[in-house]
Amino acid sequence: MELILKEDIKGLGYKNDIVKVRPGYGRNYLLPQGLAILATDSNRKVISENVKQAAHKAEKIKQDAMALAARIGDLLLEIPAKAGETGKIFGAITTLQISDALKNRGFSIDRKNINLKGDIKMLGDYSATLDLHKEVKHEVKFRVVAD
Repeated sequence: MELILKEDIKGLGYKNDIVKVRPGYGRNYLLPQGLAILATDSNRKVISENVKQAAHKAEKIKQDAMALAARIGDLLLEIPAKAGETGKIFGAITTLQISDALKNRGFSIDRKNINLKGDIKMLGDYSATLDLHKEVKHEVKFRVVAD
């Protein structure tokens, strides 16, 4: 089943993308929630016209995302966590804590746009990928330190 996404869906695609999904997922979730529309010929034409008109605005958004990535640069965040004597922390570091650390540095990035590689349950240096735009990804490094 081919659908046109009306908004970004993590793991599936971005707004105005034409995606193929299983019929049940489309019929029972995406369409009723208003997250997608059927990819009929008329809907494709409407979306392509909207994309053409929004191209300038999209380029501005992309430039803003690239500027944000440049401002973040090689920033090293320090995230405090309670830890045992062996360096194992109690709980785990989540995207919310990284988002808060970025917010403390003056960067407002939603936690949904932060991707971690695996669970972070030890003290040490790690990295996370920031999904700033469809075409702009930035890697930020952070250090988990004992509280």
